[in-house]
Amino acid sequence: MPVGIFTFTLRLIGCSSLKEKRGRLKPILHSLQRHYNLSTAETGHQDAWQQSEITCALACSDARVIERVYQQVKNELALNWPEEPVFSEQLEIVS
Repeated sequence: MPVGIFTFTLRLIGCSSLKEKRGRLKPILHSLQRHYNLSTAETGHQDAWQQSEITCALACSDARVIERVYQQVKNELALNWPEEPVFSEQLEIVS
């Protein structure tokens, strides 16, 4: 069974504290979990105020579905959170 691991690095422009950063990331992570049934977590840049790495994981029976969901997540991040631009992204599919 393939597992997709999506990693996105976000810029949190104007973020001035770790508390503000958590407040801005929480709705993003929750929305991705709810809409796409993904496991999500902040996995990098945890001490930086204006940058964050989030990782999402999806287990599925078909790698094409994983690729489609990855594109949908990428589009949702761009459309719904333009103030948190993605400047790095990666998709890894492990069988």
